[in-house]
Amino acid sequence: MKLRVYLDTSVFSAYFDSRVRDRQRETEPFWARRQEFDLATSELGRDELRQPSDPVQRRRLLGLLRGFTVLAVTEEMKQLGQRYVREGVFAATMLNDALHVAAAVISRQDVLLLWNFRHLVNRRRRAKVNDVNVEAGLPTIEILAPSEL
Repeated sequence: MKLRVYLDTSVFSAYFDSRVRDRQRETEPFWARRQEFDLATSELGRDELRQPSDPVQRRRLLGLLRGFTVLAVTEEMKQLGQRYVREGVFAATMLNDALHVAAAVISRQDVLLLWNFRHLVNRRRRAKVNDVNVEAGLPTIEILAPSEL
């Protein structure tokens, strides 16, 4: 059985972002191994990948979605995202980050993969996310950077 891995948009972006070469280099091995995983993102992630004004960049980012399950953002996901905000896991301005986490948790992913260190990939926030999940009767989730998988 393959590991179920949800990607937020920072991992897609890092694949092409030569401005942060270290992150790009650490992302490339994950993409080379992507067939080992059941990959998902959400409609929110797909919409974020559509945002670049440069049509070439947008097409390249959206091309990375091949083979991914794109999850509908459900009311249950929205409610959990709002709970993360209410309980102080995320600031209200970080609702999209909260929704990515909620989408990964509600869809029962094993891992949430991202490069968003300031907002998500830190010990305190990981613990708070999983505290809320346990209180809500939901599974815990591993939140990792690509280099950790």
